[in-house]
Amino acid sequence: MTGLITDDGVVTRWLAKAADRLVVLDFLVAKFETGRDYSEREVNDVLKRYHSFGDWALLRRELFESGRFSRNPVTAIYRRADAR
Repeated sequence: MTGLITDDGVVTRWLAKAADRLVVLDFLVAKFETGRDYSEREVNDVLKRYHSFGDWALLRRELFESGRFSRNPVTAIYRRADAR
């Protein structure tokens, strides 16, 4: 996974293997505060800062589907899920 995350902390690519993607998701979820609510736009803004391949929607969806984020379906508010 050489070159996956730059020295500046930017993810450079999305990996094919699910196990390898977990490394990226763990790295990204650490960029969010525990217990804070985030709008979709705020989540996107954080993700845009920490990856270079232009697919923040994929990353947001993966964070949710992996259980690292919860999302309120009514308010569309995201929250880091730290019950892991």
